[in-house]
Amino acid sequence: MIRLFTGLAVPSDISTDLSTLRGGLLGARWIEPTDYHVTLQFAGSIEEDIAAELDDELLRLRKSPVDIVLDGIHIFGGAKPRAVVVGVRTTPSLLDLQASHARIMRKLGISIDNRKYVPHVTIARLKSITPDAVADYVNSRGYFRPRNYIAEQFNLYSSAGSAGGGPYTIEAEYELRN
Repeated sequence: MIRLFTGLAVPSDISTDLSTLRGGLLGARWIEPTDYHVTLQFAGSIEEDIAAELDDELLRLRKSPVDIVLDGIHIFGGAKPRAVVVGVRTTPSLLDLQASHARIMRKLGISIDNRKYVPHVTIARLKSITPDAVADYVNSRGYFRPRNYIAEQFNLYSSAGSAGGGPYTIEAEYELRN
C-alpha cells in the first residue's frame, strides 16, 4: 500500500515568501517550505497496482496550465483550530483540473472525500491551540499580499505518515498542456 495524493507544487520563491509566516504560534507544527503544495485530490492508501493505473490515467490527462493566486491567511477547524493555511482563489481551470483527478480516482475505484473542494496551502498543523491564540497570530500578520504563479505541471505525491504535514515525495510529474 502507498499513500498518495495529487497536487501542485509551490515555486521556491513563493515558498520562501510563505515561510516568513512561520513562528509566533506556540505549539504549531510548521510545514517545511519544500513541502508546500496545493492538493488537488487525496487518494489515501492504495495498492501498488492501482497506483500504477492511476499513473497511467494521469499521464493521459490533457489540461492547460493553471493560474494560481494565493490570497489570505485562514484557519481550518473553527472552535477547534487544526490548520493555518494560505487560501487559493478558486478558478474554473483549477476546479476543472481537480474534478478531472476526482473522476479518474472514482473510475479506478478509489474512495475519495466528497467534501467541497477548498484549495489552499497548509503552512501549519495545530493541536490543542486555543482559537484566541490563533486569532492573535492571524491579526499579528497584517495584510497578506496575494502571490500568483502559473502551474505548468501537477505531481503525484506520496506521504509516509498518516498525520499529514510531510515530508512528501514526488512520485511522478505530469505536464499541464492541451
